[in-house]
Amino acid sequence: MASVVVFLVALPLCIGVAAASGVPVSLGIISGIVGGLVVGFLPGSTFQVSGPAAGLAVLVLEFTTEHGVGMLGVVVLVSGILQMILGVLKMGRVFQSISLSVVQGMLAGIGLPLILSQTYALVDSKQLGTATKNIAGLPDLAAEVVGDTHKVAALGLGVMAVVICFVWKKVPDPLGKVPAPLIAVMLGSAVAAFPGLEVKKVEVGNMLEAVDFVGPSDFSHLTSPAVLTMVITFTVIASAESLFSAAAVDRMHTGPRTKYNAELFSQGVGNTLCGFLGALPMTAVIVRSAANLQAGAKTKVSRILHGAWLLGFGLLLPGLLGMIPVTILAGVLLHAGWKLFNPPSFVKMWRTDRGEGLVMFITTGAIVVTDLLEGVIGGLAVAIVLIALRMSHLTLRTTTEGDTTRLVLRGNATFLRLIRLIRALDSVADKDRVVVDAHAVTHLDLACKAQLEEWAEQRRKSGAEYVELLLPGDEPNDQPAEEEPEVADAPSPRARDFAAEAPAAGQPWAPEQPSTPAYAASPETMHDYVGSGAYGAHPQARPHPYAQQYPGMGGQVYTRAAHQQQAVQHGQVHLAHPAHSHRRYAAQEAQAAVPPQEYGHPGAATPGGPAPEYGPTSWDPTARPGDPYPGDGNGWTQPPYDGGHRG
Repeated sequence: MASVVVFLVALPLCIGVAAASGVPVSLGIISGIVGGLVVGFLPGSTFQVSGPAAGLAVLVLEFTTEHGVGMLGVVVLVSGILQMILGVLKMGRVFQSISLSVVQGMLAGIGLPLILSQTYALVDSKQLGTATKNIAGLPDLAAEVVGDTHKVAALGLGVMAVVICFVWKKVPDPLGKVPAPLIAVMLGSAVAAFPGLEVKKVEVGNMLEAVDFVGPSDFSHLTSPAVLTMVITFTVIASAESLFSAAAVDRMHTGPRTKYNAELFSQGVGNTLCGFLGALPMTAVIVRSAANLQAGAKTKVSRILHGAWLLGFGLLLPGLLGMIPVTILAGVLLHAGWKLFNPPSFVKMWRTDRGEGLVMFITTGAIVVTDLLEGVIGGLAVAIVLIALRMSHLTLRTTTEGDTTRLVLRGNATFLRLIRLIRALDSVADKDRVVVDAHAVTHLDLACKAQLEEWAEQRRKSGAEYVELLLPGDEPNDQPAEEEPEVADAPSPRARDFAAEAPAAGQPWAPEQPSTPAYAASPETMHDYVGSGAYGAHPQARPHPYAQQYPGMGGQVYTRAAHQQQAVQHGQVHLAHPAHSHRRYAAQEAQAAVPPQEYGHPGAATPGGPAPEYGPTSWDPTARPGDPYPGDGNGWTQPPYDGGHRG
């Protein structure tokens, strides 16, 4: 059933694309047959359906008008060979890396000229050629329609086809499942059969007689620049359209994903055969592919069989094609062109990203004014410039410290920002003492580097008192802050008392009396030092590097982070031992410490606490001030004596 639905969608499109391309209708059907019976068997995509594409109709028309239909075969054949080569070289994924704004601009640039060309066919008139010529001729076309009843009748049928294509999706099932183009063709043909209604009909010839095999002599035309340009254009556009379609189709189902390189090779095989037969170029077509999935396709069988239906119809029932009005096919293609043009996509792109929206506008405009290949190249160039501008974000900041002016550069300094850099340098050129700090610039290209070096050299030669230039890799020559001495501040009275209480050498310390836990965790992770019996500071201790004065508390605060503090309520705070890392010391949180277990040396276990670095230890009763231990030398014990730091 799915193959029949695809056939009914493909038939009017094959006929319409051929008519819009200015070639016999049979050549469009031949391309559809190849897309089904040949490409349908090949690997790549499971559900994509290939055939003559509306996006290439304008290009084919321009080419055949200038060079003749006989030249079309060799161009399509060589394009197919190039596609196969690109597939072998695994270039299928490259087409997915093109900017989305360029892709949408390209599709719009294909759709708008198609709309313009089919506007003439809608009233049974011959189009003028390029998109710009067709735009210029619209006023004259309108004047012709007003005074010609034949053209008015054709316009009425064409508008009917356009309306059917736009509104048919709202028709409820089961009638709504019938393809809109088929309904338009059947209804339009029926209306056109009424006596007295004269409109232009499709001209049908023998399909076998339409085949024009490519011969060796045809390849001599490839020396023409115009022919070579068309080969490249067909290759790029056919490949891009097929792979963009594959990406869209993959989002419609959960079955096997498209193998892009294999699909590109398969499309090349199909175009090589179409070219050899003298038929139209083919691509994967999203309209037919979507119809295939909506009809319930599960395998490749439906896309293969649709080619068989086209072959049977073209051989057995060609007379039926002669009943189809040209204006009906023009209406179907005008709807297809509108979907490619997709005006709302411009608004959406502009609102999402104005830079990308500008690229999309430029790409579409360039295609309409020039041609497809030049327009796409122009759009890519603009997209690359946009990316370069955004990537070369440069921040310039000027500050003054005393009599020295500092110009700091951050970001990417490229030639695209050279004018801005020159202005910033000129703004500090009258200063006697200048530091230009570019050491943290992520990327400094040759143009900006040369400008900085030349400017600095000129300032030195002009008599500036001091000019310093720091380039990436240079170390800033900032004056380091004076380091705190290794000795601690003056010990507290309790510390002095503690030292005075030390027994003579060789004598043990007096037993400690139990007291209130020195540190207690609160829900706010603030550790208050409580109890009047404060433990004095280590004689060689110095303030914690992150210590801050705590107003009103009369002591120093050790901060682990901005939201965690140790406040001193009574007595003196425990200062960090020089051998202790402040990070390790600050890691103690939810634990209580009681004498003589205030905070242990790294390595001891911490029962009930989260930080293993500082745990309860015992202090050596024989340790005396002045007794060395490894790594300290200040008379405080550590393992193997398992001595904690008292205080």
